[in-house]
Amino acid sequence: MKWTIHNEDALQQTHDCLVVGLWNKPSKFEGLLGDLNGQFDGELTSLVKEGDLSSKVKTVTKIPSLGRSKAKRIIFVGLGREKDLTFDALRESFGVAGKLIKKSRFKNISIALDTFTTDRIEATDVAHALTESIILSTYAFEGYRQKSNVPEVNIESLAVYTDIDKKEINAALEVGQALGEGTNTARTLVNMPSNLLTPTKMADYAQELADRYGFEAEILGLEEMQSIGMGALLAVNQGSSEQPRMIVLKHKGREEWTDVLGLVGKGITFDTGGYSIKPKDGIVGMKADMGGAAAVLGTMEIIGKLQPEQNVVAVIPASDNMVSSTAFKPDDVITSLSGKTIEILNTDAEGRLALADGVTYAKQHGANYIVDVATLTGGVIVALGLDKTGALTNNEELFEQVLEASAEAGEFIWQLPYTEGDKKRVRKSPVADLNNSPGRDGHALFAGAFIGEFTEGTPWVHLDIAGTATTKSAHNLGPAGATGAMTRTLALFVEQFSPNK
Repeated sequence: MKWTIHNEDALQQTHDCLVVGLWNKPSKFEGLLGDLNGQFDGELTSLVKEGDLSSKVKTVTKIPSLGRSKAKRIIFVGLGREKDLTFDALRESFGVAGKLIKKSRFKNISIALDTFTTDRIEATDVAHALTESIILSTYAFEGYRQKSNVPEVNIESLAVYTDIDKKEINAALEVGQALGEGTNTARTLVNMPSNLLTPTKMADYAQELADRYGFEAEILGLEEMQSIGMGALLAVNQGSSEQPRMIVLKHKGREEWTDVLGLVGKGITFDTGGYSIKPKDGIVGMKADMGGAAAVLGTMEIIGKLQPEQNVVAVIPASDNMVSSTAFKPDDVITSLSGKTIEILNTDAEGRLALADGVTYAKQHGANYIVDVATLTGGVIVALGLDKTGALTNNEELFEQVLEASAEAGEFIWQLPYTEGDKKRVRKSPVADLNNSPGRDGHALFAGAFIGEFTEGTPWVHLDIAGTATTKSAHNLGPAGATGAMTRTLALFVEQFSPNK
């Protein structure tokens, strides 16, 4: 989607479709809206009174001008009362508008940007919300069906009318665009089937990102992992004919490699559960078990576009978890990259094994702070439902920065307890340093606590997106399927991170 920015009166120009904000207040029609109402001989007021034109937030109404305005069609976006509108509500309102625009098959749209501003929401905020929401809400995964005779129509051009400085508005539009496109990249990766998105293909995509944005890339194959003793990830991969990959991307936003943020994403491209095999209903959808890796790759795309002055190392341990004569088994003892030994009690608790080596490898690459993200446990769904990401941390100051970013992204996070009792449970084994699955009670806590054993004091936040990585229902900012959960949160966290907070 390309855009142009204009410091002139939108009503004096011709438009295929003009988007206007509509507030719920006694004198609804003033400024541009007042002039527009005048062009309609006051009939907009009547439409509001009769309920045909709504100012209710997240409500959109499309009307034809029938030649009364230079805009062929006008889309009114209900915003509610000025004092009540939040950035989240504005973003969702634009999402509803984006869906209507796509359904109407409009290629070229214009927006009277300043009709959406308040004392608390500036024009730059509106511009950011606009591109982010339009890109997110109009996303569709093409899939692999035969092509339809009715081609997909996407928004091609956006004309933005505002009194604000063009450079400021353009910068805000670019931020929103980057956040939207990076999230959609994560969605597409999660939506892809595992026979097409193998660890090798994921690594190839990571290399493409590196080539596009100038990241430093390192991709380890099977033999390289064996040579350095990456035993936890290799154990997960034992039963597979697909070779694993350890993927590393580095963004150097500063001259010195200090205050490095490590983003570690679980990249299990399909999870059968191994010998602790999943039931037939639970195994469907396990192509999404690399949702953490997708979020990290989407974040790196955003970082590549926005070039924040931060040092970031992204680490993705990638494999599938299969059943075969060579697969690892319950009662096995393995040795991780850190040297810690692990008793396997559940081969379906494989993600934490991959992340253990991922966290250790991030530390070896200089990560001073670590955030891992993973579709890790069904336990987090039992605890929090399908619309909340669970979090554990060993550092409240770091967690607060992640939490602030999640609030801005509109991605809800709830902190779970992380106690000495949880640590003792994962350290309890008669034959090894750790066990990988102490029990079903507190399952999400033990999974996080297990990963925490490999941070060894490094400030760390764990994000379990098992419930939020996908959705069964369409919503204001996208369709059913992959959500791209935590992509925008991680990107905003990186952008705003301060080691001194």
